[in-house]
Amino acid sequence: MWRNALESKGLRLSRTKTEYMECNFSETRGGPNDIILDDQTIPTKDVFKYLGSFIQKDGAIEHNVNHRIKTRWVKWRSVSGVLCDPKIPNRLKGKFYKSAMRPAMFYGIKCWAVKKQHSHKMGVAKIRMLRWMTGHTRKDRIRNEEIRKKVEVAPIEEKMRENCLCRFGHIQCRLMNTIVKQATKFEGPGLSNLDRRRK
Repeated sequence: MWRNALESKGLRLSRTKTEYMECNFSETRGGPNDIILDDQTIPTKDVFKYLGSFIQKDGAIEHNVNHRIKTRWVKWRSVSGVLCDPKIPNRLKGKFYKSAMRPAMFYGIKCWAVKKQHSHKMGVAKIRMLRWMTGHTRKDRIRNEEIRKKVEVAPIEEKMRENCLCRFGHIQCRLMNTIVKQATKFEGPGLSNLDRRRK
């Protein structure tokens, strides 16, 4: 049925490469159902990569965070000869970091529901890079704030919040009759947070 519907529109399925992922967010549904295509069961996946981002079965973002950190290290290693050169001033290294390294880390972050553990993990990776850039190790007993001041880079938590609020600002600028703007004004049935606090 699937194959006929897709092939009638000019799309062809590769039976050997086809996989699927089921996002079951409600507890009421039954167990996993097997999908069979030409007498062959299609394997299930827990994580799916699409356009550089990872979609997880449980809706978490751990794979995305790990992938962004790895991408940043790859970018950093490709230019480590420049960033670790003691002849280059720290301020210039900081500017390069902000223009090349930070965008690699923050790709797609506007859509994430970030927890403290994620921002901490990304912050640790960032400070390790900044320490390498300035030529300091943890044995030197220099605080993270001092390292950030040397290269003039803001804490990662601030930048992550700024990125997420940027999307919120775009929504606020929309006209009132757009669906996105109307969704922000939606109030569901039941008590509001204000009513709960009063009790």
